[in-house]
Amino acid sequence: MPISGTPSRAELVDHLIRTHIAGDVATPRENNLDHYRKLANGDRHYWLGLELGDRWTDEQDVLAVMAERCGVNDDPEYRFGQDTIDPELTVAGLERMAARLRKAAAGKERVLFATGHPGGLLDVHRATAGALRDAGCDIVVVPDALYADEGVVFQFADVAMLERGATLWHTHSPEPMNAVLDGLERAGLAAPDLVVADHGWAGRAGQRGVDSVGFADCNDPALFLAEAEGTVQVTVPLDDHVRSPRFYDPLTAYLLDAAGLNTA
Repeated sequence: MPISGTPSRAELVDHLIRTHIAGDVATPRENNLDHYRKLANGDRHYWLGLELGDRWTDEQDVLAVMAERCGVNDDPEYRFGQDTIDPELTVAGLERMAARLRKAAAGKERVLFATGHPGGLLDVHRATAGALRDAGCDIVVVPDALYADEGVVFQFADVAMLERGATLWHTHSPEPMNAVLDGLERAGLAAPDLVVADHGWAGRAGQRGVDSVGFADCNDPALFLAEAEGTVQVTVPLDDHVRSPRFYDPLTAYLLDAAGLNTA
């Protein structure tokens, strides 16, 4: 299964399909539609730290954006069964993200990495942070003693996460990102020039005016809506927790190579 070195575009598309990072994904259609409906009905859990107001109150509008930007089935009458992420859209998203990373490297920017999906995406973020540091970027160090959602913001391998009960936590909440940005301000430290993240970490950073790029699954529509509105600069569609985190390695290699950061 592993691809040695950096895959070509065609090789990466094939890999995404075979590992179900894209193509036929594990998230069922009924779960996707349930989340689109809850977002449209104003459930803040599904807004991922964004302020969507009354702009997305029709779940069919949400579905239309998800079909365009993620590749789910665009038929509103398709209610149950398999749903999809278009691997071509995944690769296109990686290429857009790579362009922003290239800009960060050229400007020696201050970059913050964070994840609400440590079981799947931690190493993608870690490798990207390391490559940007090697290119001269300042990787943001999160202040100590930051608390959110009955846990502590913990930084491991350059990536901010939520820790609760000695466990790295899967979270959609924007509150950990609030804690980081507020903590940096209290410490008299500059805000990031760029946040590379997912879930509420990415959404809240964008909402607070920080350049934000991120990854999102097909049942997390908010970041795709935010990219459509310009609040988040890039949203890459993918299944964010497949069977092995090693399956993301070729994706990471492609991203870093496209950004001119692959030093392998």
